[in-house]
Parts: sequence; structure tokens; C-alpha cells
Amino acid sequence: MVGPNGNESSATYFILIGLPGLEEAQFWLAFLLCSLYLIAVLGNLTIIYIVWTEHSLHEPMYIFLCMLSGLDILISTSCMPKMMAIFWFNSTTIQFDACLLQMFAIHSLSGMESTVLLAMAFDRYVAICHPLRHATVLTLPRVAKIGMAAVVRGAALMAPLPVFIKQLPFCRSNILSHSYCLHQDVMKLACADNHVSVIYGLIVIVSAISLDSLLISLSYLLILKTVLGLTGEAQTKAFGTCVSHVCAVFIFYVPFIGLSMVHRFGKQHDSILPVVMANTYLLVPPVLNPIVYGVKTKEIRQRILRLFHVTPHTSDP
Repeated sequence: MVGPNGNESSATYFILIGLPGLEEAQFWLAFLLCSLYLIAVLGNLTIIYIVWTEHSLHEPMYIFLCMLSGLDILISTSCMPKMMAIFWFNSTTIQFDACLLQMFAIHSLSGMESTVLLAMAFDRYVAICHPLRHATVLTLPRVAKIGMAAVVRGAALMAPLPVFIKQLPFCRSNILSHSYCLHQDVMKLACADNHVSVIYGLIVIVSAISLDSLLISLSYLLILKTVLGLTGEAQTKAFGTCVSHVCAVFIFYVPFIGLSMVHRFGKQHDSILPVVMANTYLLVPPVLNPIVYGVKTKEIRQRILRLFHVTPHTSDP
């Protein structure tokens, strides 16, 4: 931003504009977003509670699911309180350091979730393609180490981003085009050469998100090859154990890739599309993941029904 003498200065705060063009409707839309947030939190907490209390579910597949649910809660919580403050109380300002912290939280948690989805794909690959080795390859201590590796990897990859932005001067507008702080959005307000930050962001996407999605695709190609060699009930069961995870992969990667493409190649001036996609990216996966796993996973479905005192049908597939 511009200092008193017209010189470059460091940013002290940013302004989040919420939903451009829908300012009058923001107050009412906030109720919908808040409802989705509550559904996401309650749904994912239910998944965590069921797996935690049912010892028969203390297996790699369900422990990874707990990690996914925990990350979904954290991702949505990292942005929703400020979004509600914007829509309901017109509290549009966010301090520079708070913006960088929110940006780091959103991107690092997304990186962790990508790693957990990769781990879940590996779990399905070993369980279906090498079932006799599953118990020895994915022991509970090893699953815990994978979880820690996901946390370290996500945090380490994203830690340089706020450091790079902290070094940049800001002499242009301090208005961000989203309801929360994103790296691409903040970076564009800098008035100095930001190629280092841009290049590092691309390296992170290629080395982490793109690599994860490629390895997940490879895992399912190998799984598909094995499953097609099965017959009857074994084939149906193998397909059934993968459906929920495949849905979770698409729910996570499609909005993420779409948002990245729009930011880098789309014309965003006076467009609400990137903002809607950004809100979708942070809210839809946390809402849909517990629903998908609750509906498609027999063990989770039966325990949810039992939790709410509903007797499951004995013919449940």
C-alpha cells in the first residue's frame, strides 16, 4: 500500500469483500453457509466418535477416515468464523499477520488432506491387491507415523509461502477478492517482483497435489486390474470398499484443481466465479465426506443408525 509520501509500505491489514455483487444477499446466504458448516462439523465429529468408541473399527481404513474428518473440521473452521463476521457484521478487515496465518492454515491443511487421501488409496491397494500382507504392512504404529508425516509434509511445504509474502511491499489496493485469505489472491496485491512466490506455489502444486493425484490414479488402475480378475461376491465387495474413497478423492480434487486453474488462467475482474469456487472448495468436501462414508460404508452406516437408536435392516448390503 502507499505510505503518506507516496512510497511503498508494508501492508498492515487487508479488506475481504465477501461475495462481490451479492452484498445485499450476504446476510441471508450466511445462514446457508452456517448451516453447511454445522452439518460438516457434526457429521465429521460423528465419524470420529464412532471410530473412536468401536474397537472393531480400529483398522487402517477407519483411522485414516478419522484423520480425514479431523482435517475437514479444521479446514472449514479456519475460514468460517471470519466469513460469518463479514456477512453478518460487515467486519471486512483482517490484520496482515492474521491473514498470513489463515492462508498458511488453509493451504497446509489442504496439503495434509491430499496426503491422507493418498494414504487411503495405498491402504485400499494393499488390502485388495496384497490382502495377505495388509496386516503386516499397515500396522497401527505405521498408520500413526503416516499421519504424522502428513502433518509435517503439509506444514513444511506451505511454511515458505507466508515468509515470501512477508518480504513483499504492498503499494496497490488492499482489497482481497475472496471471503478469506488465499495465497494467489494476496500475492497479486504486491507491487514488487513476486516470481519467487509464484514459482514456489507452482512447485508445491506439482510436487504435492499433482503427484498425490497421480499416485492415487495409479493405485486405482492396479486395483481395477485386480478386481476385474475376481468374480461374484468378491468382486462386488472389492468395488464396494473403494467407492467411498473414490468419491472423497473427486470431492477434494475437482474443486481444488478448478480453483487453481481459474486463479491462474481465468479473467477474474468483477467475476464472482472464483469466490463461489473458493467457498465450495472449503465447505463442500467437509459436508459431503461424512455423508458419503455414512451411506456407502456398511460398518459406519450401521453404527450411525445404532447411535440414533434406529435398528438397521439385517439385509443391509
